[in-house]
Amino acid sequence: MPSIYENYESTLERVRDEIESRLTKYQNDIFEKTSDKGYEHLSIRIKSDESMREKCRRKGLPETAESALGVVKDAIGIRIVCSFVEDIFSIVEYIKGFEDCEIVKEKDYIRHAKPNGYRSYHIILAVKTPYEDVYGNIPGIYYVEMQIRTIAMDTWAALEHKMKYKKDIPNQELLVSELKRVADELASCDLSMQTIRDMIG
Repeated sequence: MPSIYENYESTLERVRDEIESRLTKYQNDIFEKTSDKGYEHLSIRIKSDESMREKCRRKGLPETAESALGVVKDAIGIRIVCSFVEDIFSIVEYIKGFEDCEIVKEKDYIRHAKPNGYRSYHIILAVKTPYEDVYGNIPGIYYVEMQIRTIAMDTWAALEHKMKYKKDIPNQELLVSELKRVADELASCDLSMQTIRDMIG
């Protein structure tokens, strides 16, 4: 079966590499100025053909390049993990400065956590490229989903994700409330660490 991305896969790779290059430059610039990191690490991926097809099916969309690249907006996914909450908002400001990009969706789950305790900063970025997009437009638009979070938020999200897929968990309500409690405690730790960093200067 051919890729759901058709001949646009190589363009996706170019867009991924360009955004990764900008984030690496940000990291290097911060290090030059402060001898510190702008973020701890980042992971970047193009959603696999199988995963994208499954998502299209789940959303009731046809399994086409148009669905994958025009309707679903996370073919390229980036997760940036930071040490401190302040670093998240610094990176967000940097991303907002990209002249060839527009933020089409933004969710601040740090100031406004989800009911289950999940915290992260989400951005859907529309990247204007010199390449044709799935609608035949030049310049073409490609989308990037970004999640920016602290180490503590990332740890909680990874563990919660693992447990979410366990079947037949007894005391489900208790588990949900315990996960929320842990998320709140980790958020409190993040704030304390930020305060300590600010005191150090």
